[in-house]
Amino acid sequence: MRRPLQGETYRHFKGKNYKIVATAEHSETGEELVVYEALYGEHKIYARPLAMFCSEVDREKYPDVRQVYRFERTSPDVMDKSVEEEAQELNLDPKVVAFLDADDSEKRLNILESLHPRITDDMIDIMAMAIDMKIDEGDIEERYLSLRDAIQLRARFETSRLR
Repeated sequence: MRRPLQGETYRHFKGKNYKIVATAEHSETGEELVVYEALYGEHKIYARPLAMFCSEVDREKYPDVRQVYRFERTSPDVMDKSVEEEAQELNLDPKVVAFLDADDSEKRLNILESLHPRITDDMIDIMAMAIDMKIDEGDIEERYLSLRDAIQLRARFETSRLR
């Protein structure tokens, strides 16, 4: 099993980047944990069992994901790239990359609405996957509306949690 090292940067299969803070041992179970920091938003700190961190992507749940592992190490210069450079490298529209980097539903909704005139099935699939959703196949406009409705619902919950 590959072992992440402190300071390394990893990309989650949904597109966000994380920096390894440390590896740790659970004080009760002895299980090895990976402690990592989100490189977006509020830079939250997370812990996950090493085996899960290093596991492969569930192909049944996410059949269209290109990444093999849940987290894959990125090159050190990946964080220096602009959204446009990253989009070009991944062959994605820059607004889709901005959607993946957005840290709240309101931002995602605004980006989605700006993409509406030129949205594709692939864009919808990628954006839905980023928020742990699957939008059924069908008419592109119906798929767009389904994704928009789901994001609007999440936005309402995010807003009500802050009150």
